[in-house]
Amino acid sequence: MENIELTPKQIVERLDQYIIGQKDAKRAVAVALRNRFRRLKLPEEIRDEVAPKNILMIGPTGCGKTEIARRLAKLCGAPFIKVEATKYTEVGYVGRDVESMVRDLMAVGYNDVKAEMEDQLREKSVSVVEERLLDLLLPGSGNEEKKDEKKADPAQGDVIILEAPDAAQNDTQNHTREKFRQMLREGKLEDREIDLVVKRQAGMPNMEIITGGSIDDLQNSMQGILNIMNGNGRSKKRSVTVKEARKIIEEEVLDSMVDHDKVADEAKKRVEQSGIIFIDEIDKIAVHGESHGQDVSREGVQRDILPIVEGSNVNTKFGVVDTTHILFIAAGAFSVAAPSDLIPELQGRFPLRVELDSLHKEDFKRILSEPKNSLIMQYTSLLETEDVKLNITEDALDRMSVVAEEVNNSAENIGARRLHTIMEKVLADINFDADEHKGETITIDAAYVNSKLEGISENQDLSRYIL
Repeated sequence: MENIELTPKQIVERLDQYIIGQKDAKRAVAVALRNRFRRLKLPEEIRDEVAPKNILMIGPTGCGKTEIARRLAKLCGAPFIKVEATKYTEVGYVGRDVESMVRDLMAVGYNDVKAEMEDQLREKSVSVVEERLLDLLLPGSGNEEKKDEKKADPAQGDVIILEAPDAAQNDTQNHTREKFRQMLREGKLEDREIDLVVKRQAGMPNMEIITGGSIDDLQNSMQGILNIMNGNGRSKKRSVTVKEARKIIEEEVLDSMVDHDKVADEAKKRVEQSGIIFIDEIDKIAVHGESHGQDVSREGVQRDILPIVEGSNVNTKFGVVDTTHILFIAAGAFSVAAPSDLIPELQGRFPLRVELDSLHKEDFKRILSEPKNSLIMQYTSLLETEDVKLNITEDALDRMSVVAEEVNNSAENIGARRLHTIMEKVLADINFDADEHKGETITIDAAYVNSKLEGISENQDLSRYIL
């Protein structure tokens, strides 16, 4: 929750760096995020009474609904997952258990907290990893001086005395080990191959066996149980370079250093207090008119989602998670059904309604060039790896934006995703022949764009399929 203290205005400014337009939606999510920070400052008896104000985003595909939710979660460092409402209802297929969205969120939270704790312990693990690598490079050199031992030979019944190595031998081994340590630190042994026994985490069977998961989860969990019983897959010998071995050993060492119970407790706290679940395509489970056939299944999914959104306890392998204060952001185009076609109880759980605007040529032009990691920057960076420079002029941006708007109006409106198709079509030849233009600067202007799109954009039937 590193950025949770940002004001709504600052949150919107951060979102503006990645998402063009949609001012109302940005303001709504910014206030929702700020209210979470305010709630944590309340006295405990009031805090539990303040429920999150879930948001319903309404707008055509490609207008930025998912991106707003994703960037918001990244901004505050909150556990976040995106789920499709339609995967819980498929004709002729048993969809996943609705509660699995909470289990998935908890798994994300657990991995985030574990990664943070491992980063804190990384410095301490360096010396341990180094010693393990030296043991592999010089087997036996790391053993302490052995005392005299007595061992009975079972064949002869005699007692054999194993003498401790003399001081000279120890000095030689220590000198060699220190020499290898220095070479290891200088990176001179990175490509040397060594044999490493890799331990595999068997893990516990999936909790969804008990809590009603899908048949795939059941099969995976049963296979895990068989592996535990048979002892299969616990370790495997691999021949790897020192560079690869360092990563593998570091993961094992950090995993052993981390307190997994503490990780689970902190992850549970974060998920319950700051988790965000984005439910996409919620309009596809809305029931328009009378319920019959497949619509009955859709309404059933709504009724299954309802208790999760209202607040209920869900069993996960990390403990029981209370969903009362998880923020739910639902989104859908609602081109066929309307928000009022959702069951009333579910509607009531999404008090904030935000309508996102369709994108126009001005928006497309800004999307191409303004955001961090914009499309233009992505394509120019990709070609720069082959020493080809792109110079995309202002009139080229104008032309591509106009074509995007025209095609969206004449065919299906897929929003900003249309720009990916147009950019690929315009740069198809350059991408294919990039190796032949090494060291060149290629200018893309309106005339070049027209030459690549002229025949397609003029023929509506053709543009419907190609663009």
